[in-house]
Amino acid sequence: MIRNRVIVSGQVQGVFFRDACRQVAQEHGVTGWVRNLADGTVEAVFEGPPAAVAQLLRWSHHGPESAVVDGVSQHEEEPEGFSSFEIQPTPW
Repeated sequence: MIRNRVIVSGQVQGVFFRDACRQVAQEHGVTGWVRNLADGTVEAVFEGPPAAVAQLLRWSHHGPESAVVDGVSQHEEEPEGFSSFEIQPTPW
C-alpha cells in the first residue's frame, strides 16, 4: 500500500471535483479524502495499491469534465490505513 498527497490548482472548485474524485477513488478501491482549500485549490490523499493510486494521480491531472486543471503537486507519505474515501469539510 502507498499514500500520495496532491494539491490540484486551476478551476477546480464549484465543478464537482471532490464528488467526482470520491467516485473515481471508490471505483479503483482507493481510500483517503479530498477537500477544498481556502486558496481555491483542492487537496486530496490517496491510499491503496500502487496501480490504483497511479490511476487517481493520472485522473487528478484533468479531473471531471467541467474542471480546468492548471497544475498538480504531489508527494508520497506514510500510509495511515484509511477504510474509505471521504469528502472532508473545508478547513476555513
